[in-house]
Amino acid sequence: MNQLVSLKKYDNYIEASQTLQLLEEYGIYGYIANEYTVQSDWLLSQAIGGIELQVFKNDLEKAKSVIQLHEEQIKTTENNVKVEYTIKNSKYGDKTCPKCGSNHIYQDENLNGIFGLSILFL
Repeated sequence: MNQLVSLKKYDNYIEASQTLQLLEEYGIYGYIANEYTVQSDWLLSQAIGGIELQVFKNDLEKAKSVIQLHEEQIKTTENNVKVEYTIKNSKYGDKTCPKCGSNHIYQDENLNGIFGLSILFL
């Protein structure tokens, strides 16, 4: 009989679910253990070892290689981000986006709506 083995542990359900969906795209099925316990009381996460992504024993090596390949693709994508928009002589000076390096940023100085009301009450 094929049994479930631990592949990876997570602190939150969203990351575990995303990884499980990635694996299912490659035909690897698994189970997320302890998800409801951690969601109902996140302080128990440390006590029970977090949310655990489990896969079948015969799919373990394939699952590890899929996750490793996906993480490498993310790293290369993050390093190849190109600046699409730049503004010459921006009124904000040399401020740039820390992720892409673009200076196409602005500061919303309009205090309308809910934000303006919350500032008024504070």
